[in-house]
Amino acid sequence: MTTCRRWAPPLLTAMLAGCATVGQAPAFSSFVVLGEHGAAVARVLIDAPACPDLVIDQRPQAMAVRAPAATPALRSTPSAPADSKPAAFPLLTCEAPLPAAGSYAQASVLGRVLPLPQAAPQRIVVIGDTGCRLQKNSNSYQACNDSAAYPFAAIAAAAAAWRPDLVIHVGDYHYRENACPDGNAGCAGSPWGYGWDAWNADFFAPGAALLQAAPWVMARGNHENCLRGGQGYWRLLDPRPLLAGRDCNRAADDAVGNYSDPYAVPIGQDTQLLVLDTANTTWKGLKPGELGYDKYRDLYRKLDALARQAPRNLGIDHHPLLGMGADRKADGALVLLPGDAGLQQAFGSLNAQLLPANIQAMLSGHVHLWEQVSFASEHPSQFISGFSGTAEDTVPLPERLPDGVTPAPGARVEQFSSWVDGFGFMTMERLGADQWLVQVHDQQGRVRNSCRLDGRRSRCELAQVK
Repeated sequence: MTTCRRWAPPLLTAMLAGCATVGQAPAFSSFVVLGEHGAAVARVLIDAPACPDLVIDQRPQAMAVRAPAATPALRSTPSAPADSKPAAFPLLTCEAPLPAAGSYAQASVLGRVLPLPQAAPQRIVVIGDTGCRLQKNSNSYQACNDSAAYPFAAIAAAAAAWRPDLVIHVGDYHYRENACPDGNAGCAGSPWGYGWDAWNADFFAPGAALLQAAPWVMARGNHENCLRGGQGYWRLLDPRPLLAGRDCNRAADDAVGNYSDPYAVPIGQDTQLLVLDTANTTWKGLKPGELGYDKYRDLYRKLDALARQAPRNLGIDHHPLLGMGADRKADGALVLLPGDAGLQQAFGSLNAQLLPANIQAMLSGHVHLWEQVSFASEHPSQFISGFSGTAEDTVPLPERLPDGVTPAPGARVEQFSSWVDGFGFMTMERLGADQWLVQVHDQQGRVRNSCRLDGRRSRCELAQVK
């Protein structure tokens, strides 16, 4: 976009078109994100001299600058330190609070209507792990230029066409960490690194239709910890105020930037979404005295206090405590992998059941597949929706887990369903106070499996989608 002079804010809306190519409106991203207590925030990302107005029922109000255009100091890329470059954000992040749901008819920015929050959303889309994987240290280069190999744009459009009241992203938005190798046509020309160009290519551009369809709840994944996309996550996505020291700009502040408190989003019928930041846990486990162990014990205590505020809760985190993954040994033998050890050890030190009793289900990602697990023991159902764009896991899961195999100590699996090596999104449609119809859709929006969540128990029509 052509650089233009700094206009006085009252003239901004009228003059922005002149700052872009003649005759075209400026490109910008807009969305609504829900935060603590369900507070809705209108957010705009724009290359402009000042923030535009937010117009609520024809009344303009100023938006505040959340983050100015900047290029923070270099943070070394963990997957290839020699290839690191600073993360450049040559645009404003603007924001303004929205009134309570139901108290206004319309909100817009620069003529674009924003989705309205619902006090009691009935139709929810759940997606996760949406970016295109470009990673040098694992020699993983997804064909970002091929819509079949990287279908997030199609998935976002199909999910938007389902007309949700709310979208939940369970984390890992950003995957373009390293440059595409010379001669690789599948990803040739892709932006990379942790700046705006890669964030836009990975999330905002392909996800545009779904960002306009409904408000979002945005959980944080390990790809958004401070060593990776944390600067962009705090600047662009998190619903809470952006604070110095919690922005991942300095390694000295990572003990703050890598962790944050859980928060609750009410969704009607005495139900809350409880959003957890698990970005810095590790499948290798955590020991007493380690920073992460203490931080996640503190997270559990705050989660427990939040859960007591409502009789029913749905937990949202990136790393599944109660899900299964699969890998292969060098000899080809199948290895089944349990839930995240770091969280299990920290949470388990305070509660052998791992989670508060009134959490009905956990919604997670991280494992690049779709999965449902229900338990005969007193554990909530686990759903994994990590199949929305990133290169899929392809090692097959069994239709039935072998005797004695469990995702967590003391958890007795009663029902298990999965879809491996298929892209899509999950939906939840409310049937009653603690009943939900959960459906699995492919990238065209076709239903591939249907499940019912009743209380903590869930059951699906198919054990495997094939």
